[in-house]
Amino acid sequence: MRTAVLGAVFVVLGLVAAVTGVLPWHDVGALVERVAPVLGFVVALTIVAELSAEAGLFSWLAGAAARLARGRTWLLWLLVVVLALACTVTLSLDTTAVLLTPVVVLVARRAGVPPLPFALTTVWLANCGSMLLPVSNLTNLLALHELGDPSPVAFAALVLPAAVVAAVVPVVAVGLRYRRQLAGRFTAAPGEPVGDRVLFAWSAVVVALLVPALVAGLEAWVPTTVAAALLVAVTAVRRPRSLRPSTVPWGTLLFAGGLFLVVETAHALGLADLLATVVGGSGEGLPELLRLAGGSAVAANVANNLPAYLALEPVAGSPLRLVAVLVGVNVGCLVTPWASLATLLWHARLTAMDVHVAWGRFALAGLGVAVVAVPLAVVAVALVGGP
Repeated sequence: MRTAVLGAVFVVLGLVAAVTGVLPWHDVGALVERVAPVLGFVVALTIVAELSAEAGLFSWLAGAAARLARGRTWLLWLLVVVLALACTVTLSLDTTAVLLTPVVVLVARRAGVPPLPFALTTVWLANCGSMLLPVSNLTNLLALHELGDPSPVAFAALVLPAAVVAAVVPVVAVGLRYRRQLAGRFTAAPGEPVGDRVLFAWSAVVVALLVPALVAGLEAWVPTTVAAALLVAVTAVRRPRSLRPSTVPWGTLLFAGGLFLVVETAHALGLADLLATVVGGSGEGLPELLRLAGGSAVAANVANNLPAYLALEPVAGSPLRLVAVLVGVNVGCLVTPWASLATLLWHARLTAMDVHVAWGRFALAGLGVAVVAVPLAVVAVALVGGP
């Protein structure tokens, strides 16, 4: 609700700027043309994820991980790492934060192991693991336009060094910090049976087909819209009560749309020129890339990673520098709660499950991961793709 209210305020401010002439209407039109497919993708993917969760797909996957672990806590945790990365890369960071986190916590409780290492794994990999594909993060989808709309494979090749490093650092951090809790054994409790096997099978097939479709070169909103329509149709027949207005992320849409308008207005007032003096010029050497990524990370934690990316995009000027911006806003947004919407959604789900994470400790731990992951990811980018 707070997100929706804040988004409504942003939309009003943006419209006022357009009406008063601060933001030209043709800029508003260009912005809508650019972000409409992105927001359409967010809506469709959220519907797919929510209905798949209702069908029991994520619970089944987590239960399968518990069975494969064969009583070894460290192996269970590694399987959660794989599941969180796969979910983040193919179904976006919000899916991992919102839908996978509760399931992982439930699996940890059934196994009699502390849920915190598993919960931190999901939120850190939701953010740090969201570099590889355009669909992994909304910022990546926005970056496609600036990069000339490359194919998902070409985008992955560009960001691969940073994506690998960014995913490895939080895994190592959790493994070292919680090595004692992860060293024991557990007795897996039986999982919940699938309620509707037909609905479950449809969800599994749709998600399985959606993943390769998202890397096939189509615009992301096309296959996700088809997938969402199929699941809505099947759910309407098998379990119509699962179709609720809340399935559509209205608050997220309003928040993102409002942010786009506000940042576009700030650009019209000279924001890009101001930021250019802060994060440096146009160099692609390691010092310049580190400065750009560091400034992007600070901006994401001060405001939010979406407006931070939009504000810094005009400053990038080249694919290599744009990757540095993505490293800063995607991987560096681990300190403040509001730096990533996924983090806020993750914390809300944990609170609802009576798992309490103090923001102070979370910020310190996230800072420790960010100050290692961001520079190392930039170094990887500079070594592989630098001049």
